[in-house]
Amino acid sequence: MKTTEKVFDGLVVLEYQSGNKKSLSILVKRHHARLCRHSYRYTYDFEASKDIVQDSWKVIISKLYTLKDPNSFSSWATKIVTRKSLDHLSRLKRTKKNIESIHKGSIINDVTDDKEAEIRKLLLAIKELPENQQMVLKLFYLEEYSLKEISSILNVSIGTTKSRLFHAREKLKGILKTKKR
Repeated sequence: MKTTEKVFDGLVVLEYQSGNKKSLSILVKRHHARLCRHSYRYTYDFEASKDIVQDSWKVIISKLYTLKDPNSFSSWATKIVTRKSLDHLSRLKRTKKNIESIHKGSIINDVTDDKEAEIRKLLLAIKELPENQQMVLKLFYLEEYSLKEISSILNVSIGTTKSRLFHAREKLKGILKTKKR
């Protein structure tokens, strides 16, 4: 996420913390769709991701006054959505539902063009990676979070984040090379 966006979010958070309730709608408009996409990457279920983000907003709003670094709102909110998404998956596992059925309806099935076929191959290759490496790739390249922010979101060290990103890239190269043959 760009520095200017972080600063803008920080200013909006400070406005909210100082009593301007209208500033909350700005945060929701700026982040709701992104948070839904982030949750979807865990659940592969649009309806569940919307519910998770809705529940996350309740937590975000109730704890927004305690946020010490307003510029970190985006990564802080993403961390809350990540936790809620993981809790959701844990509940599914505890009830012994088939997790594979969640992956139905993935955007990969909708890809048809030549250029999109290449994207499909890349997405399929990414799906072959371990979940922790997939998440680091998505946060780094799609959401444009820094390594430090990713380590905070996933609650792992920066070294672990760097290692996962490195190994994900290397495995991805290997997977794509074997698919070309």
